[in-house]
Amino acid sequence: MAASPTSGRAYRDLRYGKGPLSKSTGTLAASTVALFTIAGGRVAITSLFGLVGTSITVANSYKLQMNPTTGDTTDINAATDIGTTDTAAGTILGFGQGTTAAPPLLRGGYNIPSDLILPVGQIESVSAGTDGEITWYLTWVPYDVGATVVAA
Repeated sequence: MAASPTSGRAYRDLRYGKGPLSKSTGTLAASTVALFTIAGGRVAITSLFGLVGTSITVANSYKLQMNPTTGDTTDINAATDIGTTDTAAGTILGFGQGTTAAPPLLRGGYNIPSDLILPVGQIESVSAGTDGEITWYLTWVPYDVGATVVAA
């Protein structure tokens, strides 16, 4: 049986769920920016990666964090300097293998060993640097009935 455009999309939808959603950080600044908003219940994040659109060339301790409506704000990845050694436009940012700490942010790869379950709230970009741009992409499935995710 020959593959069709719909079979590829059907496989992606089966494998990764809803999306992909995308949200740009805009020009990075020393600030926290909301990327995605989770509402209505918990979700399982099936993929999450960044694509650098504009090179990052100044020191920048960068991380993603989950800021829930109730509960503690937690790091999704360990803050990582992505600017002292330039991160070029076109680089994919993914996640390394974690232990008991949040995994580091990696250049050129992507790894989420299992679905990341997140509560109602916002996924945020936390930047200490002042140049570059990253567009983050996310796919997800509802863990709780009625849960949704939208770009913030």
